[in-house]
Amino acid sequence: MDIASEEVGSGGRYVGRFIEGETPAVMTYSRASPSLIIVDHTEVPESMRGKGAGQALALFAIEQARSGGWKIIPLCPFFRAQAQRHPDWADVIKF
Repeated sequence: MDIASEEVGSGGRYVGRFIEGETPAVMTYSRASPSLIIVDHTEVPESMRGKGAGQALALFAIEQARSGGWKIIPLCPFFRAQAQRHPDWADVIKF
């Protein structure tokens, strides 16, 4: 899946597509500070469900946090559940 990061002001989103032109899967976040983001929503279109799109977005967010040196507050129910299933993400998750 191709994932792009879009950030404007104090918010942003990760946008993922398997095929160009399809409705994307999206994970949105707000930047609380230079070292903290809040993931607040994940949306995966019906055509992408069951194919790992949400998990790919979550992993991308984790990789971005690690490389950027920030933490993530997981308010989104999907992302929060993923974070609880992955203790190896604890270095960037802030419950």
